[in-house]
Amino acid sequence: MITVYGIKNCDTVKKACHWLTKNNIDYQFHDFRKDGLTQSKVKQWSSKVDWEVLLNRRGTTWRKLSDNEKDSINKTNAIKLMAQQPTLIKRPVIEHNSNVMVGFSEDTYKQAF
Repeated sequence: MITVYGIKNCDTVKKACHWLTKNNIDYQFHDFRKDGLTQSKVKQWSSKVDWEVLLNRRGTTWRKLSDNEKDSINKTNAIKLMAQQPTLIKRPVIEHNSNVMVGFSEDTYKQAF
């Protein structure tokens, strides 16, 4: 089973879901805001994908963090912050079998699915 994690109104999540639907690939959608997210799930992802790949430093949530939080970022702090504020996570995060993918790339999806 494929699970797509993200936020419903995110353009990149929409592109990923559209691509999966267009290619007749079944998936389940998990909305960070509506369905929540645990620290253990973020930790699990970071064991398969570098935490720096997961961390979205371009979004408004990152910009709203204090300078102290930004300056002291490390794997432990990042996992905690991403669980508390899921919009700090690059989207979408896709779980497929035991793999984790971050973001949308048509070429990557073609190879994976």
